[in-house]
Amino acid sequence: MDVLKEVLLEIKPTKEEEIFVDKRIKEFMSRIKVKEAKVILGGSGAKGTWLKTTNDADIFILFDYNKYMGKSEGLSDILEKQLKKSFKKLIRLHGSRDYFQVKESCFTFEIVPILGIKNSKDAVNITDVSPLHAVFVKGAINKNKKLADEIRLMKQFCKANKVYGAESYINGFSGYMCEVLTIHYGSFLNLIKAAAKWDAKTIVDTKNFYKGKDILMEMNKSKTISPMVLVDPVQADRNAAAALSVEKYELFKEKAKEFLKKPSLKFFEICKFDVEKLKKEFIVLEADVLEGKEDIVGAKLLKVFNFFRKELKDAEFDVRDNNWYWDKGIKSYFYFKIAKDLDKEQIIEGPPAEMKDFVVDFKKKHKKTFVKSGRVCAKEKRNFVKAIDLIKELLKNEYVKERVKTIREI
Repeated sequence: MDVLKEVLLEIKPTKEEEIFVDKRIKEFMSRIKVKEAKVILGGSGAKGTWLKTTNDADIFILFDYNKYMGKSEGLSDILEKQLKKSFKKLIRLHGSRDYFQVKESCFTFEIVPILGIKNSKDAVNITDVSPLHAVFVKGAINKNKKLADEIRLMKQFCKANKVYGAESYINGFSGYMCEVLTIHYGSFLNLIKAAAKWDAKTIVDTKNFYKGKDILMEMNKSKTISPMVLVDPVQADRNAAAALSVEKYELFKEKAKEFLKKPSLKFFEICKFDVEKLKKEFIVLEADVLEGKEDIVGAKLLKVFNFFRKELKDAEFDVRDNNWYWDKGIKSYFYFKIAKDLDKEQIIEGPPAEMKDFVVDFKKKHKKTFVKSGRVCAKEKRNFVKAIDLIKELLKNEYVKERVKTIREI
């Protein structure tokens, strides 16, 4: 398909770029001096599936399993002491096991302490399994070199259609999910064709760990709530799609159908956020975000967005379009397109006319009552006719103030 060839020209790193990034990463890794541990490259860099726009790298510090398995909780402290000798601007981030971040010239390195294991069953922490993911993906690519580019297409498609990322404020397709799904279906196009036909619940078991068995009965129920069960090829009891939301799953399916119907470059283009353009049609709110770990800050922003959306809908405003934007910077934006202003009066539906006692109570609360379709109803003056007036009131709400530094209509 010519469209996919054009996309690859835009997203696949050139040989020169590969050499430059590889040199940069190796130079950084050479500065990491950790006793009794091995330093290796992880993530998409190790798998060879990174996109041209990538400006980060995952570095894993493998500690000897036999010596440190009983000291798993202290690995971050051990690593921090040694990293501070080489990096002055070291940031410690909280995770299932704390890890570290170093930013240098617009490039971000994340350094993760893990136990060196050969089997996922030996993992003490979920992060210990990460190198095994790379082994699986690289193994598949070695058998079929074209898979690396097919995976790149899948990642770009997900990013462009806002379904990429397993963080709690996104609940979309992780990079590893993109890799495993592409490997399972053999190509990006095969994956898209399959996705267009996915049911409300999809099960993918690449290694056939559960062949002849009912995965939903065999796997822990808490792991199969998501709309997709993607059995981790290196960890049979793990659902790699556990964080995927119904919203992102259905959106991906819809975009897959649209792409197949009329393939075009637009499905891979990441549109630049233009707040001035949005202001012409939307009510736009700008927020200064709180400091903290990305996942936690993002979760707070999502809660604020959902709060505004719910309050608008509860007030009976017709919200035609709405979304929020955050590029992990210091500002976030929430925007809502409202169809029209509401009538000054609203109809409140009460109890059936024959329920005398309830009718009496209803009439005590409302002065203007009437019967419609067998129910007693009332007319009341609305608190808010214009959506912006309601939003301005909500900006003062403590729920909002606790989750952003400041927020305003722009």
